[in-house]
Order: sequence, then structure tokens, then C-alpha cells
Amino acid sequence: MGRVTERRKVIRIRDGAVSSRPDTLVAEEPLEIRLNGKPLAITMRTPGDDFALAAGFLVSEGVLGAASDLLNIVYCAGATVDGSNTYNVVDVRTAPDVVLPDITLERNVYTTSSCGLCGKASLDAVRTTARWPISDVPPLRVGPELLATLPDRLRAAQRVFDRTGGLHAAALFDEDGELLDIREDVGRHNAVDKLVGRALQQGGLPLSRSILLVSGRASFELAQKAVMAGIPVLAAVSAPSSLAVDLAAETGLTLVGFLRGSSMNVYAGEKRITLRETATHG
Repeated sequence: MGRVTERRKVIRIRDGAVSSRPDTLVAEEPLEIRLNGKPLAITMRTPGDDFALAAGFLVSEGVLGAASDLLNIVYCAGATVDGSNTYNVVDVRTAPDVVLPDITLERNVYTTSSCGLCGKASLDAVRTTARWPISDVPPLRVGPELLATLPDRLRAAQRVFDRTGGLHAAALFDEDGELLDIREDVGRHNAVDKLVGRALQQGGLPLSRSILLVSGRASFELAQKAVMAGIPVLAAVSAPSSLAVDLAAETGLTLVGFLRGSSMNVYAGEKRITLRETATHG
């Protein structure tokens, strides 16, 4: 089994002084995801929570929606020429009644999981394959003051980042700001897949009362994963992309970017943010 971190020799230069020392790095290895024995996708990931990652990826692709859709996930033996198990190939077996969308199979065979369709085709694909409309029953409202506390809680829970400085993190919070789960990975999309996959395995989808916080930018892909999991609020410490904003506006997702301290930008779904009216002067 691959390790989360590895040690490498590094030449350290500090104020002109040169020394040699071991450094802790985040591990990065490929993971091939097979669906019912057929190669589906390859992603570069930090080893760990591989089954959850695969399950979450298939949620975002519209294949899985409930724990009952999943028969089992196994590592594939004989993944190398000598027949040894590298723990870098997983096979996801679905229940017999699960319908496999053709677009998913055609789009993702031997690609990275950060690939996808572009532009309007992507927006249409998500809108038509999302299992759960993002709704407010009962209404979910989040105050800016609560959102402002979440990045520090995320950072405090990043165990591997403290040793490597090289991992992205994604965390789920409830509407009261309590941390529900956190996952780290070299890829921010993988971290989200691990969260969603664990929720699927535990029968927790849709995540309709949750806030998703990511430690980087909010790409279209992350907004897609939030929508496919039924998450109503996505917040990021950095900027969103234009396509992520378009998707949020079309699906009703609340999208917050540049969440730093008490400052933040709300790009879509502002109805869920409890705002106090203040006078502005031009």
C-alpha cells in the first residue's frame, strides 16, 4: 500500500548556509478506476481512502447515488507484469439494476478525473444528470460570521499538510459550523471525491444540509461535484472560475470565493447568506 508521505534528501540553503537533510513530501501515485471490470479513469492521487475516492468520483459522474448502488470495491491483483498488487488499481462493482450512462464511459476512459467537457455542454450535462435538485426544505441560511470561522477550522484539521505543505484539503461542515469530515489529497478534486464517497458509503447522500469548503480555487469541476452530491453551499479560499459561477447560478448552488478572514465574495446563491443591510456611498 502506498504511503501518504515519503522522505527525500534535499539540499537546504538558508542565508547562504548549505546543509543536507531529509524532507517529508506528500506521496503521489496513479489510481486506475475500473467500473465492472472495464477501465474508466486514471487520476493522480495521494494514497489512502482509495475506495471512497472511486465511489465519490462515480457519484460526480452520475453513476452512483446510494449505498445500495454499490456492490463492492476491490483492489485488483495482477496489476503488474509479475502479478503483484500495486494497490493502484480498483474495480468498482455496481448493483445489477444500476444504469451506466454512456456519456460517462465514453468521456473518461483513460483520462484524468480533472478532465471533462467544456462550456455549455458541461453545464447541460450536470443539469440533466444531477439526482438531487439543490433545495431549501427547510431553508438553509448561513451567516458571514460563521463562514469566516471555517478556514481556520479546516487548517487546524490538516494533519498531513503540517508535515509536507503540499496537500489540498476539502471539508464538510454542518449548518452550525461543526466539522463533519475532512480529507486531504494532492488533487483538490480527489479530496472532494473522498468526502462524497465516504458519505455515499455511509448512506449520507444527498448532503443537503452541508457546507463544502475547499482550500484552493473553486473550479467548475468542484462546483459540479458539489451539485452532484446535493451540497447547497460551496466556499473556497481562492477565486472561482467563470464556468463555476455559471453552473452555480444555473443550479442554485451558493458559491463563495476569496473566503479570507471576515472578507468574502458571494458569486451566486446569495439567498442562503444572511446579510445585514449597510449603507453604501458611491
